[in-house]
Amino acid sequence: MKEIDRQVRDTIKSIINKRDVAMKAGDASHDDLLGILLDSNYKEIKQKWNSNFGLSIDDVIEECKLFYFAGQGTTGNMLVWTMILLGQHSEWQTRAREEVLDVLGDKKPYIEGLSHLKVMSIIFNEVLRLYPPGILLRRLIHQESKLGKLTLPEGTLVQINALILHHDKDMWGEDVYEFKPQRFSEGVSKVTKGQVVYVPFGGGPRICVGQNFALLEEKMALAMNLQRFSFELSSSYSHAPHGMPTLQPQFGAHLILHKL
Repeated sequence: MKEIDRQVRDTIKSIINKRDVAMKAGDASHDDLLGILLDSNYKEIKQKWNSNFGLSIDDVIEECKLFYFAGQGTTGNMLVWTMILLGQHSEWQTRAREEVLDVLGDKKPYIEGLSHLKVMSIIFNEVLRLYPPGILLRRLIHQESKLGKLTLPEGTLVQINALILHHDKDMWGEDVYEFKPQRFSEGVSKVTKGQVVYVPFGGGPRICVGQNFALLEEKMALAMNLQRFSFELSSSYSHAPHGMPTLQPQFGAHLILHKL
């Protein structure tokens, strides 16, 4: 574990150092997250005339690790599960494609158009209900708290299993294991009746800060796929959801793509 951590840090530090040199030379790129982060940090330090302000190199490395491991991996998993389910349920794939072609045509995805993809939004809600990327949510109690009839002492670690919440028949109904995006047609709060039982991005003050960004990425990626391909599950696909630690298909997602 320590060796892997060292390799990751060294790799990221090398990338940061190259960007830092380019930035000081005036030819750095600001069109990605790292570029924006370094540029903002550099301006803050320059404004305060003190290197004690802004992020340290270790802080930037940690941010980069968060971008990649907490962002890219979970977003990738969500897209994989979406394509698996749309490969199984061709009627929803067709509806999603018709919406994409109606709103975007053959244009590259753009922000205003993506905001009008309502069918895609309810599909994503249902995918995240069935296969949330992060299965376990943990919260540390910093002071004695009441939770219903329970009294939780300071220092208690509360662990919530999203899969259990998302597959509760009392809340979601007897069809809880079925892929039915229409259950979200009137929004999340309507189907959950205001209860905190849908937590694909966590909840409360520490809800995932990248939620909107992740959903925007998902819409862009799926829209471009639907514009170009139809897809179905291969007969070699073996359904085996596996948490390691994010929920992903243990034996891969074997899909057959057909160019449109």
